[in-house]
Amino acid sequence: QVQLVESGGGLVQAGGSLRLSCVASGSIFSIGVMGWYRQAPGKQREPVADITSGGNTNYADSVKGRFTISRDNAKKTVYLQMNSLKPEDTAVYYCKMKLRLSWTRPVEDDYWGQGTQVTVSS
Repeated sequence: QVQLVESGGGLVQAGGSLRLSCVASGSIFSIGVMGWYRQAPGKQREPVADITSGGNTNYADSVKGRFTISRDNAKKTVYLQMNSLKPEDTAVYYCKMKLRLSWTRPVEDDYWGQGTQVTVSS
């Protein structure tokens, strides 16, 4: 059974930093794009950043220059380094990975973690 587990969330003051991690476990043939999303209370889930298997990255305009996404393919892990945090970054952060589970089935499906709360106080 494939599972994604996030960690690293918490409460931090404005201007502070946090590092989120998300590790995949289970029988996985390959991993494509890895990404982070967030959902604030009363708002829709929105993309924050993603990284391809080749290391190309994309960021939401609201986090450019403050957040950095990275991945360790051997560890099946994606990270999100968040610096200069603002109260508006408060949300539940979710990781998503495109996983191919079998070499006989050349299709990638989306898998999500359970989310980790990030709260930034002013």
